[in-house]
Amino acid sequence: MAAQRGRSGRLPPEVNRCIFVKNLPFEISADEMYDIFGKFGAIRQIRLGTKAETRGKAFVVYEDIYDAKNAVDHLSGFNVCGRYIIVLYHQPKSLKLAGRAASQPYDLEARKQRLEKLKSKYGVTPGHY
Repeated sequence: MAAQRGRSGRLPPEVNRCIFVKNLPFEISADEMYDIFGKFGAIRQIRLGTKAETRGKAFVVYEDIYDAKNAVDHLSGFNVCGRYIIVLYHQPKSLKLAGRAASQPYDLEARKQRLEKLKSKYGVTPGHY
């Protein structure tokens, strides 16, 4: 079925199989989540927030990245029990590149200088490690 969808285009780098959903009704069940999000493809896992600071939030992991993209495209702003949900791609902290925006260029020279300082501080020389 995946080959039938015409998936020849490149996806933006933020697109992934895991999506983050917020502004959910606190009383929503996992079965209701599967009903809503399962219409866009096979789901591997749904994690609903249970603590005070995570209630109304969830992670949905799809089997296929294109199904996740389709869900984000169609469900962001969808009304669930009188609440308009927000659906985003999950961005792990390790990919956020130390607080700088992805559109900002990475200063390779500054990184090299920091690395040299650390090498001299700890006495690391080529062939030593």
